Amino acid sequence: MKHTLPKLSYAYNALEPFIDAKTMEIHYSKHHQTYTDKFNEALDKHPDLFDKKPEELLANLSTIPEDIRAAVRNHGGGYVNHCFFWEILSPKKQKPSDLTFLKVISKSFSSFEKFKEQFSASAMSRFGSGWAWLVLTKDKKLEIYSTANQDSPLIDGKIALLGLDVWEHAYYLKYQNKRADYIAAFWNIINWKKVEENYLNALKYRHQ
Repeated sequence: MKHTLPKLSYAYNALEPFIDAKTMEIHYSKHHQTYTDKFNEALDKHPDLFDKKPEELLANLSTIPEDIRAAVRNHGGGYVNHCFFWEILSPKKQKPSDLTFLKVISKSFSSFEKFKEQFSASAMSRFGSGWAWLVLTKDKKLEIYSTANQDSPLIDGKIALLGLDVWEHAYYLKYQNKRADYIAAFWNIINWKKVEENYLNALKYRHQ
């Protein structure tokens, strides 16, 4: 089965005024679709790889045939990163509700506000295109870090809990060169329930 775009759980205009409808439409239907198409084109050369989850391919990149490894990294990463990104966005402003998760964040970064500062700084300091992430490491600790281009944390053995796309196509129509304003707006549309769910699922995986 070829990979397809996931269905959005909200309308293109649902995240306004923080992300405008036109940006959402182009980002989802053009950029994400292109990553999906090129990912499928690469796997067409080795059809047996369609039997594996995209996340599994990225987590074991060294085992991917060399002739498509770069395409899987770039376009497979773009496919997976965006599938993840849409799910951690919400039209309804939320706050973290899981006390255990909040305690882990506070313990890891001194406070929730310090976490926001560090995450925002990571997103702001990424030179060129890439992502800022909150991840669970192999030793079950929270870490903030950034990846270039469409690199997935899975390549580094990390499990994403929260991510922010800082490619210009994610914000340029509304914010132009003001990446800081886009990052500040992001905190109003995070689906914290999904982030907490990601954390619990990542913990279960690490305990296996």
